[in-house]
Amino acid sequence: MKPLMRLTHVAAVIAIFSVAAMPAMAGDLALKRVMLSAGGVAYLEHEAEVTDNAELTLDVPLGQVDDVLKSIVVYDNKGGVGSAQLAGRDPLSQIFNDLPFAADTLTSPAALLNALQGAEIKVGASKPIVGRLLQVVPETVQLGDRGTLTRNRVSVLTSTGLQQFMLEDADSVSFVDPALQAQVDKALSEIATHRAKDRRQIVLKIQGNGTRTLRVGYVVAASLWKANYRVTLPQDLKADKAHLQGWAVLENMSGQDWKGVELTLLSGNPVSFRQAIYEAYYVTRPEVPVEVLGRVLPKPDTGVLASEQARSNQEKRSATEYRDRTQVFHFGGGTSFGGEPAEAPKLQYDRAPSALTGKSPDADQQLISRALGTAEAEEGATQVSFRIPTAIRIGSGQSALVPIVERDLPIERLALLQFSTSTARPFASLRLRNDTAFGLPPGVLTIYEQTGAGMTYVGDARLAPFPVGESRLVSYAVDEKTKVAQETQSTWAISKAAIAQGVLTLTRTQRQMIVYRITAPATEDRRLIIEYPKSANWTLVEPAKAELTASTYRITVDLKAGEAKTVTIRLEAPVMETLSVANMEGAQIAAVTSTDSVAPAVKSAFAELARLRRVVDDKKTVEADLHSKLEALQSDQSRIRDNIGKIGPDSALYKRYLEKLAEQETQFETLQAAAAKAAADTQAARASVDAFIAKMTI
Repeated sequence: MKPLMRLTHVAAVIAIFSVAAMPAMAGDLALKRVMLSAGGVAYLEHEAEVTDNAELTLDVPLGQVDDVLKSIVVYDNKGGVGSAQLAGRDPLSQIFNDLPFAADTLTSPAALLNALQGAEIKVGASKPIVGRLLQVVPETVQLGDRGTLTRNRVSVLTSTGLQQFMLEDADSVSFVDPALQAQVDKALSEIATHRAKDRRQIVLKIQGNGTRTLRVGYVVAASLWKANYRVTLPQDLKADKAHLQGWAVLENMSGQDWKGVELTLLSGNPVSFRQAIYEAYYVTRPEVPVEVLGRVLPKPDTGVLASEQARSNQEKRSATEYRDRTQVFHFGGGTSFGGEPAEAPKLQYDRAPSALTGKSPDADQQLISRALGTAEAEEGATQVSFRIPTAIRIGSGQSALVPIVERDLPIERLALLQFSTSTARPFASLRLRNDTAFGLPPGVLTIYEQTGAGMTYVGDARLAPFPVGESRLVSYAVDEKTKVAQETQSTWAISKAAIAQGVLTLTRTQRQMIVYRITAPATEDRRLIIEYPKSANWTLVEPAKAELTASTYRITVDLKAGEAKTVTIRLEAPVMETLSVANMEGAQIAAVTSTDSVAPAVKSAFAELARLRRVVDDKKTVEADLHSKLEALQSDQSRIRDNIGKIGPDSALYKRYLEKLAEQETQFETLQAAAAKAAADTQAARASVDAFIAKMTI
C-alpha cells in the first residue's frame, strides 16, 4: 500500500536540531542530595560530570517550574552557567500564533493542504505535478458489498492549467517554498517535544574548562516531614534518666525516585513563599483612535489622576566532596544503589525475647530499643539539621521512617494539675530536659514503662519545639491516685484614692483566691505542679515563688505518701474608677474615710468635706423650719380673715380678731427676715463646700 503522504525534509531538520543541542561531554544530571524542611519545601541537588562547555537538561514537573525558576543555583568551581532556557507555559499556542496554519490542521494531510491554499507544491507521482494548491475535496467511493471508501482529490493550478490527482495515490507531496516546509517541520517537532504536558525541560548552557563535577540545586514544595518519639521509662520510679528515641516520617512526592541520595531533615520555621514567575504578564496600554484627518474626535480632558504601582538569602553549602556511602537504607522494596538488596540491621540478644512482652528470659537484662544509623544533628542559627549518615533509597510516592535521635535524657516524674483541663485529677507527667547539643523538633511521644512482666504501654504525649538546655512537661495519663479539691473566692476593696479638680480617682483592688486541698497517694510520694492561667492586669500575690510560662503560673507542691496539704493561690487586679466629688453620697464618702489603705490626707479632706456638708445640712434645716412656721402663720391668718368676714364689726370677737391679725403680722415680718437670713446662710455654706471641692488636690 502506498503511503498517504510524506512531508519531506522533516527528518533532516529534526536530525540537524538534535546535533546542535547535543551536550559536549556532559553526563546525566543525577539526584544526589535532598534536604526536607519543616517549612514545607525541599532542596533537591543534582550532579553531573561535564567537560569544557556543555549543555545539561533538567526535567521538572510543570507545577514545580515557578519554584525552580525562583531558586535554581548552579555550583561549578571551574566555570558557570551561561544561560538557561525552557519552553513557555503554553508554547504550542505561541508557536501556532506565528504559523500560517493552526494546530488542528496537522491532524490529517488533507486538512493541512486545505489550510495552505495557494502554496506551491511538488507532487511525486507517475506524472509529476508542480503548481499552486487550489483545494482538497473528499470523495466517497462505493465498494459494493464492502461499504464505502473516502479519498481526497487535490486540485493544482499549474502553468499548463488545472490538474488533479488523488492524494492517496501520490508518492510524495512537498512544499516548494523551503521557509514553509521549515515551518511545518518546526510545528511537528514542537508537538513531539511537548507531548508531556505536565513536565518541562530546562536546558542549562554551561561554560568552563576541563572535566569537573557540576551541581544543580533548587527549592520546591514538599510534604512536611513529621517527628515522633518513643520514651522508655525505667522500672525504678526514682530513676532520673529515660531512653529517648526519635524518628522522622517522610514522603517522597517529588515525582522521581530517590536512589542512594544524601538525606537531610531541617527543623525550623523559615520564611517560604512561591511566586508565579512562569506566567507571562503584560502591561495594559490604553487604546487610542487612529488619526484620520477630519475624523478624529478627541475626548475632553478630565485632569490627571496621579497613581503609582509599586513593582538574598545566599544559600551556604560545604565545598567538600561527598563521602562514599557503602550502606543504603531501603523503603518500599527495590534493590540497593548499585548492588543487591541491603540486609536490614539486626539486634543481637543473648537469648530470644518473648514475643508478647519483648522481655528476655534473663530477668536482669535491661531492654532498650535501639536504632542504627541515627542522624547526625547540627544546631544552626534558625534551624536544626539532621543528616542521615547513610544513603537513602525511597521510591516516588512512597513513605519512609528514619531515625533522628537516640539517647538517654534527664527526667523527673511528677503530677500536673491543669486548670483548663481538670480540677479534680492531675495528669501523670514527665519533666524532660534537653541536655543534647541540638534542639528537637515538635512531635508526638509514645511512652513505655518497664515492669516486672515486661514492657508496658502507658500513654501518648505531645512535645512542643524543644531547644537546647530547656525543659518540657509532657503529660501522658490521668493520675487517679492523687485527689484534689478546689474552692474559689472573690472580694473587692479600695486600695488607693486621689483627688484633682473635684474628681476622685479610686483604685479598687479585685482579689481572687483559689484554695486547693490535695491528698497524696497512700503509698507514694508525689510532686505536684499546679498550673494556673495568667490573665491581663492580674498579679500573683501568693505564693511568693512560682514558675512562669507564656500563659500560666506553675506552683510546685511536694507531698509525702498519704499527706494532705492546703495550697492557696491569691491574685490581685487593680480597677480604676472616677467619681465627681460634688455628686458623691454620704455612704461613698464614708467608704473612703473608713478604708485603711487610703492616704491620711485624702481621709482628712473627705472628713472636712463631710463636716462642711453637715453645716449645709444644718443651715438647710433651720431654713426649712422657718419656712414651715411662715406657712403655718399664713394659714392661720387666712382662717382669721375668713371668720372676720362672717361677723359684724361691733362684736367683741371682731375686735379680738383684728388684734390677733396685727400681732401675727409682726411675727410674719420677723419670720420673713429670719428666713431670708437662713437662706443666705445656706447659700454661703454651699459656696464653702464648692470652694473646698475646687481646691481639693491630693
